[in-house]
Amino acid sequence: MTVLDAYAVIAFLRAEPAAGEVRALLGTDAQLTSVGVAEVLDHLVRVVGADEEEATLDLAQLGILDGTVVDSAIGAEAGRLRARRYHRARCAVSMADCIAAQTARSRGEPLATSDPHLLDLCHAEGIPTVVLSGRDGSRWTRPD
Repeated sequence: MTVLDAYAVIAFLRAEPAAGEVRALLGTDAQLTSVGVAEVLDHLVRVVGADEEEATLDLAQLGILDGTVVDSAIGAEAGRLRARRYHRARCAVSMADCIAAQTARSRGEPLATSDPHLLDLCHAEGIPTVVLSGRDGSRWTRPD
């Protein structure tokens, strides 16, 4: 399994450069966390203007509406992870990002994202990743 961050699913649904990469991952039992499901639905409805029922149906049809449950242990570790790594300019990661990263770490699975801050965090923490194309088609590269 691969853990997807919310951007990956949004990129797929909006036919952004990472869409093909995400489509391939969706065929291999990739999942969002339950928090990621909330984040995608919020973005689709609030930012894109999608109908709530249609947005929910889109995620159901992709097989990712039932996100991976975030238990208290993952929540606590994600909070500590964000406390260690967050910086508003150098590493602006959301709590949802940290929950996805911690879920991937706890399952021993990679996290798929194009978010450079999240990729930097994962690199620093030794969390495996699948690097996706950014909105502009660029790719994050590991810092030396």
